[in-house]
Amino acid sequence: MAKYLLLKHYRGAPVPDDFVSMEHWTPKEISAHVQYMRDFAARLEESGEFVDSQALAPGGAWVRYDGEGRPPVTDGPFAETKDLVAGWMVIDVDSYERAVELAGELSAAPGAGGKPIHEWLELRPFLSAPPTVTE
Repeated sequence: MAKYLLLKHYRGAPVPDDFVSMEHWTPKEISAHVQYMRDFAARLEESGEFVDSQALAPGGAWVRYDGEGRPPVTDGPFAETKDLVAGWMVIDVDSYERAVELAGELSAAPGAGGKPIHEWLELRPFLSAPPTVTE
């Protein structure tokens, strides 16, 4: 089994011609989208392929070390729009092909009018071993 991270982005990927952003969806459409995500995760729990998932709020802060006891917090530097992560799911599957299959299925979550949103998902494998340095 191999773990993969499915990253959902607020924006930044190529947009389908008929795309309607979530802020223009009805409450019923948002509920249907969230239910699709829950049902997808529940099905993966049953198959043993689900690890975890979370939705993220659009706001956040940047924090870095700036000397002992002084971590500065700022709302910048500002990320490129493609870097704004909306949420994530971790899956544990038998193959890369299965990870791609599941990402494609998750991309079909309903949006405006109940139509699949064709959302681009970033698929990232977890490291299976720490990186090594060779000289």
